[in-house]
Amino acid sequence: MEKRLVKDLLYEQVARIGKAVSSPKRLELLELLAQGEKTVEVLAAELAVDIKLTSAHLKALKEARLVSARRDGKYMIYRLAGSDVAGLWVTLRQVAEAHLSELRQALDQLVADPTRLAAVGREALLEQARRGEVIVIDVRPAAEYAAAHLPFARSLPLAEIEQRLAELPRDREIVAYCRGPFCLLSDEAVTLLQARGYRVRKMLDGVSEWRAAGLPVVAA
Repeated sequence: MEKRLVKDLLYEQVARIGKAVSSPKRLELLELLAQGEKTVEVLAAELAVDIKLTSAHLKALKEARLVSARRDGKYMIYRLAGSDVAGLWVTLRQVAEAHLSELRQALDQLVADPTRLAAVGREALLEQARRGEVIVIDVRPAAEYAAAHLPFARSLPLAEIEQRLAELPRDREIVAYCRGPFCLLSDEAVTLLQARGYRVRKMLDGVSEWRAAGLPVVAA
């Protein structure tokens, strides 16, 4: 009976993680924080919910030891408790993609035109970027790029692209990426650049997917 109680306790502790990530908004928080630490206010704006609800979600994640927080003046700043938490999000998403047809259908709608996707594998893209054959742009906010980005990638936040078109060569293909498969920033960048005559595609990977695959990233 004593061993049974201990075994129940073990499963109960692991279940704390499952409970903490059982909310769609908390999963999105993990994805956002995988890009770098952020204030509650920034996270609330990204989630499109109020600060009170965002704080409640963060509290649940903190109680499960998935995130940590520090105070900077009047701001509370959150970050992931470790890079393995970002890996947890990637694994959960990959399992969901493998087993949930509803998710695959939703992703197909998100990327309605497969010709807009980068056609090469990760290692091949890395080598092409190293040789300068393609230009990889990171369209996330500059602070996220500074926290970690893919090798040879240039920081070109979506909000700045139109003002910085002169930095992009027209004789090479451009590959845009953001926070991962669910992120729409790169889709907007592709649409904008294609309308201006650039050869551009998006990559579904973000920094978390790159790390989960065992590939290098440039970190602060």
